[in-house]
Amino acid sequence: MSVPQLRRVVLAGAVAGGVVLFAASPALAHVTVHSDSTAQGSYAELTFRVPTERDDASTTKLQVNFPTDTPIASVSVQPHAGWSFTVTTAKLATPITTGDGSISSAVSQITWTADSADTAIKPGEFDQFAVSAGPLPKAASLSFPALQTYSDGQVVKWIEVALAGSPEPAHPAPTLQLTGGAVSAPPAETETDDATRALAIAAIVVACAAVALSAFGVPRRGGRRRRKAA
Repeated sequence: MSVPQLRRVVLAGAVAGGVVLFAASPALAHVTVHSDSTAQGSYAELTFRVPTERDDASTTKLQVNFPTDTPIASVSVQPHAGWSFTVTTAKLATPITTGDGSISSAVSQITWTADSADTAIKPGEFDQFAVSAGPLPKAASLSFPALQTYSDGQVVKWIEVALAGSPEPAHPAPTLQLTGGAVSAPPAETETDDATRALAIAAIVVACAAVALSAFGVPRRGGRRRRKAA
């Protein structure tokens, strides 16, 4: 391959790579939600990951809206150094019944705000904000529409919900896919279980002893050992 041909191949590869990176960058820049548990009925730590996709401004605020049609009864916020937060609650159309009684209001919105420019999320960086939430409702998924505010006042709305069978929207809402009910803890062992286990072990010991005696030629009850012929 001649030098001019090699240059054309390298240039074409660079252009193709640039197109791939450009196409992938929006997905990498999404505000997303992650969880250590996705089981319905479980308590989980929800982590909202916020990247700054601009190279000329920092992220100074994140506003996350919680679902009120499938509400989460208990939500507590983990403090984040350099950021302040406010929690908004809303009255529920249908109260939630829990083991502690009926709950008529739930968290509808949490807003995190950088205390200063130094603690804002700089270009090329990302940060994470965590809450403890539960029990997760009986729903196929939970969407948390979010607003990301930049230092120059621009607000990016991550509020579009993807429809089944459709391409991912340009600004998808952070969404958590849920799975079936929470796995219950195994039942505690009882005294009956311990007694049964002890009898089983004793039976095994007796059986092993019988096999050993038989191997050494110990005569059985009611019989004699046959002498060897001379």
